[in-house]
Amino acid sequence: MKVVPILAAAGAMLAAMPAQAQDHQGLAAGDVLVRLRTIVVAPNEKSGGVVPTFPTEHVSLDNAVMPEVDVTYMATKNIGFELIASTTKHTAAGKTGTTGSIGDLASTWVLPPTLTAQYHFNPAGKIRPYVGAGVNYTIFWDEKASGGLQDAVGKTNVKMSDSFGWAGQVGIDIDLNPKIFLNLDLKYIDIDTKARLQTTAIGTQNVMVHVDPLVFGAGVGIRF
Repeated sequence: MKVVPILAAAGAMLAAMPAQAQDHQGLAAGDVLVRLRTIVVAPNEKSGGVVPTFPTEHVSLDNAVMPEVDVTYMATKNIGFELIASTTKHTAAGKTGTTGSIGDLASTWVLPPTLTAQYHFNPAGKIRPYVGAGVNYTIFWDEKASGGLQDAVGKTNVKMSDSFGWAGQVGIDIDLNPKIFLNLDLKYIDIDTKARLQTTAIGTQNVMVHVDPLVFGAGVGIRF
């Protein structure tokens, strides 16, 4: 399964941490927060035309749901640094005209490692909002043309360019006890890609897509 490398990485990080979680309430410098969330990745896509053949036709991207692991290191009681790890699968579909009649055009897995610097409010409390901002590098992998597209234009090779951008987030941690807490999190990630489709019947087609997803997360965490 695609989530196995993520869970393996999380296990390795947990193994490297101290065996006993801290017993103080709230946050302190040196704390490590490990969260397991379920995330919904909802692209706010804006695409260019499929050029050169269909310059007025655009594509859409579907949402995806997946587990996510993240780790936050608290440099001070207020300031932390979070790294997230997850990968989601998305399908690009035509919206109108010829590509719209085909429907699904291609699929890809997306791996967007994101590092944010966070400010945690009310660090000594049981309810702790936070905000964050940082950078993202997105890798598109295992890109595949759909069967419908290949029926229409023959064998097709798909490649999507990787992306570097910024990220912002807001969230809240709610203690269940001194070690375990609930988490709600919302991120915006700046992602752009150029999709290249090398087809048999109509040559090479390109489409620029601003993906720019909102990532909604909910889960539980433990403080070490």
